[in-house]
Amino acid sequence: MLHRSPFFILALGCLLVSPVGEVVAQSDNLSPTNQVSNVRQMKLWSSKVPGQAAEKKREIKSGIDPRIAEKVTEVTQPMISIYSPPKDLNNGAAVVICPGGGYHILAYDLEGTEVARWLNSIGVTGVVLHYRVPRAKGRPKHELPLMDLQRAISVVRFSSKELGIDAKRIGVLGFSAGGHLAAMGSTAYKERSYQAVDDMDNVSIRPDFTVLVYPAYLNQEKEAFQLSSEFNVNDKTPPAILIHTSDDPVSSLGSIAYYSHLKKAKVPAELHVFPDGGHGYGLRPSSKAVSGWPKLVHRWLKTQSIIE
Repeated sequence: MLHRSPFFILALGCLLVSPVGEVVAQSDNLSPTNQVSNVRQMKLWSSKVPGQAAEKKREIKSGIDPRIAEKVTEVTQPMISIYSPPKDLNNGAAVVICPGGGYHILAYDLEGTEVARWLNSIGVTGVVLHYRVPRAKGRPKHELPLMDLQRAISVVRFSSKELGIDAKRIGVLGFSAGGHLAAMGSTAYKERSYQAVDDMDNVSIRPDFTVLVYPAYLNQEKEAFQLSSEFNVNDKTPPAILIHTSDDPVSSLGSIAYYSHLKKAKVPAELHVFPDGGHGYGLRPSSKAVSGWPKLVHRWLKTQSIIE
């Protein structure tokens, strides 16, 4: 029997709940092209959250940071915010977005909502993931977030018809630590990191494509040119595009290592390392050439036949 997770909208301190498939409320947000996006929010776990004490209060804590806007400081209620493009623009592709923050916080607007609205402007559904932060003590940094990402992919794929999405064109996009999480989700998809809880977990958790923007933690600490042993890259790994800069304090050697393994496995991949631009720029415009990365990703999505 299917155990339904609830849709909910959180606004001005008010929580509204309904079953999956029923939208209680929605908000209209302007994308960069002034196209209106519909936004829906959905809990990932309807009952017990795996890896989390049952008595732990389930909530999301956030504040406003002058640079990144909304900054999420704690997540014990993992959820997704689904930004749907206007119907006349919707091309059926979707991307689960993993904001960065060192697995300590989530740069939710800078590397989440702003990216979802840009995706909407090119006809792609953006799904912003509230994965669990800060890091759980005594566990690998990505253990609980990976459960949330895998569940998010399951929920989106299971609900694809309802959301106007092609179940075979669901990708992941991650920034910094979120890039590490997206890479984990792209290489650790043969088995779930949690026990299946309902029919939503009967679908594939493999992303169809991967976008990594200044990803962190991809390489080994002592052997910077070597990919971390956490990643199992093979010929079934999703195609990927990677964006980095040479002056990033999070070394571009991690992106190079991941790209190198994709190339060895003969997986379609594209790597762009710009001379400067630093770290944590998201979509924000600057005089640096790296600010043009969204156009590169847009073109790559077309060359991979993910969008037309």
